[in-house]
Amino acid sequence: MSMLSVLRKIVQEVSTAPDLDSVLDLIVRRIQQAMKTQVCSIFLFDPTRQRYVLRASQGLNQEAVGKVSLSPAEGIVGQVGQRAEPINLEDASRHPAFHYLKATGEERFHAFLGVPIIHHRSVLGVLVVQQIEHRRFDESEEAFMVTLSAQLAGIIAHAEATGSVNSEQQPQTQVKPQRDRHFTGVAAASGVAIGTVVVATLAAELETVPDKPAKDVQQELDAFRVALEAVRDDIRTVSNSLARRLRSDEQALFDVYLRMLDDQALAGEIEARIKAGNWAQGALREVVLAQVRQFNSMEDAYLRERASDIRDLGRRILGYLQESAGPQEVECSEESILIADELSPAMLGLVPEDKLVGLVSVSGSGTSHAAIMARSVGIPTVMGVVDLPFTRLEGRQVIVDGYSGRVYVNPSEQLLEAFREVMREERAVAAELEGLKDLPAETTDGYRMPLWVNTGLVADVTRSLQRGAEGIGLYRTEIPFMIRDFFPSEQEQLQSYRSQLEAFAPRPVTMRTLDIGGDKALPYFPIEEDNPFLGWRGIRVTLDHPEIFLVQVRAMLRASEGLNNLRIMLPMVTSVHEVEEAMRQIDRALQELQDEGYKVQRPMVGVMVEVPAAVYQVRRFARMVDFVSVGSNDLTQYILAVDRNNPRVAGLYAAYHPAVLRALQYIARETRKEGKPVSICGEMAADPGGALLLMAMGYEVLSMNANNLPRVKLAIRGVSLARAQSLLSRVLRMDDAEEIHQYLRQTLKQLGLGQLTRPRLPNQPS
Repeated sequence: MSMLSVLRKIVQEVSTAPDLDSVLDLIVRRIQQAMKTQVCSIFLFDPTRQRYVLRASQGLNQEAVGKVSLSPAEGIVGQVGQRAEPINLEDASRHPAFHYLKATGEERFHAFLGVPIIHHRSVLGVLVVQQIEHRRFDESEEAFMVTLSAQLAGIIAHAEATGSVNSEQQPQTQVKPQRDRHFTGVAAASGVAIGTVVVATLAAELETVPDKPAKDVQQELDAFRVALEAVRDDIRTVSNSLARRLRSDEQALFDVYLRMLDDQALAGEIEARIKAGNWAQGALREVVLAQVRQFNSMEDAYLRERASDIRDLGRRILGYLQESAGPQEVECSEESILIADELSPAMLGLVPEDKLVGLVSVSGSGTSHAAIMARSVGIPTVMGVVDLPFTRLEGRQVIVDGYSGRVYVNPSEQLLEAFREVMREERAVAAELEGLKDLPAETTDGYRMPLWVNTGLVADVTRSLQRGAEGIGLYRTEIPFMIRDFFPSEQEQLQSYRSQLEAFAPRPVTMRTLDIGGDKALPYFPIEEDNPFLGWRGIRVTLDHPEIFLVQVRAMLRASEGLNNLRIMLPMVTSVHEVEEAMRQIDRALQELQDEGYKVQRPMVGVMVEVPAAVYQVRRFARMVDFVSVGSNDLTQYILAVDRNNPRVAGLYAAYHPAVLRALQYIARETRKEGKPVSICGEMAADPGGALLLMAMGYEVLSMNANNLPRVKLAIRGVSLARAQSLLSRVLRMDDAEEIHQYLRQTLKQLGLGQLTRPRLPNQPS
């Protein structure tokens, strides 16, 4: 068997192991067999003890496992961890760092190869193989170990995370549940929340079902048996109705399904889990996914295929269980934190608004739609917490830190008190900001900066006006499209747009034409692409579908009749041709409506600069349109080649990257050469430090989510334009995003605006 197939087999087997101990045990056994060595061991770094602990071994004394440990400065294992590179020795005992571990019985072994296990740049532990004879492991063996440890790092990190949360339910685990264990994601909406977890379960999606104690075991057993019988009936019905049309071997597939359902191993095991106290849906998830793991790890291709059959049956049974349970009665405490595998805007309705204090999504990022909505309603949110074992957290108390992007489980009383103090500080700042509502955003030397808002929901309007918004810089028209099952008619769109325009009149409202594609697909207009961000999206879609574009523009123009406060904005523009074509369509819609007798006027039309191609044509665009607006979120993503919805790289998404700042300054300068107004809508404008830089660059309007508007206003009122300009010239000489970020925070503190920077958080440098 080749090393590559051995590698695949180990990774596949290990990825389906149920807990950390099984993962580690499997790894050492399989590597020892594959490499034919006498010893394979794993030392994991324990951050609470600051030591490398022997957690699994094949070949050393089993009694030493869990007991023997080394400090990072001790032994060759410590050296591997400190250097974060392999050490390959012919005779370990002659190495100056050698540290004899008495209880292990390792004195007989000479050859030593230790490889670090690294996940997201931090060393989780060290993987070691040893042999009795004096010999150096060859290059292919070392390469195999390095490759394997890279593959296993993520699996170990996930199993370690899961184990530490769940260990109070697993007394056999050697490690006690860690207090104040945290999982890191992406900070999506600032603020701190402490509350009880509610897990959002997707319909018939096994992976998202949480563990819950069964209130009535008999009732759960009955519900499971009824669901099982219902699925049996369904399969028999399909089998009988297709009997004449199917060949006998295809017909036999239905018999396989029925045999699986009759198999006591499946049903009996699920019932045993229910009797042990898990509700029927949780018991089903545990057993079905365990069986899926078993089948997946088999060598026989036919048996591997059975994994998808088992999963399919599990989903069918789950569908009936969910149906019989009726609409999911979500049990909410007064302070509920909603956690989902993938948070969607629709899920926000699962918990009553007055009880929802925090949001966490395992996938997604700070600029996904759910995150944008969370910011608009002011709920602390963390996205992309990929290692969070969310199905095991139902009903548990957690802390959501929307400043640093951390979620804390098993919080200690000291940590809870520290975060309560942060929440008290937040309330004090909110009270201070309340008094600014009717005051202008004016610098100390008299420069007036208009602050507008980004909206998409009717609920945003009241909040925006209460915060003192002077206009709408971005109205996301796709939201009315997203909440329907088909394209809304001209009349439906008209009503939706009119309510926004009326609420803000006479203040300007900038409506972005439909921007679907990328991370925003409509359920009734799916766009399947390998790389949607470089695909069919924004203006590209609507110009290819003039029937959609014209109906939307007509609805906007009619909605503005008599109010005349509409501005139209074209998203994702990359070429002069697109601008010309869109202008033609808008003029056509205007002419049609005037011919039909509507008293509509030509609105201001602008383009959004969101892609690098638009940056370098911005002056030509400015000649053709009435205004230019920068979409800084997308522009940052495209300049840095970072998919902001991918939690693995979301940390590289840096609004203050020097390349992004230079592009923003260039856009403002080029647009002003044509005498056209330039505005910006994006998260950078919502950050007090970012707002000062943009004002200094010459942006004439800043548009942001309503909750951040008072903070930005306070920053502008606390500084002179001249001071902001000197801040900008200093920042443009810096070449590191984090350095810039820190400098902005420091400057705000010097200006007496320290309350606008992130509060000092427990366990973190200020």
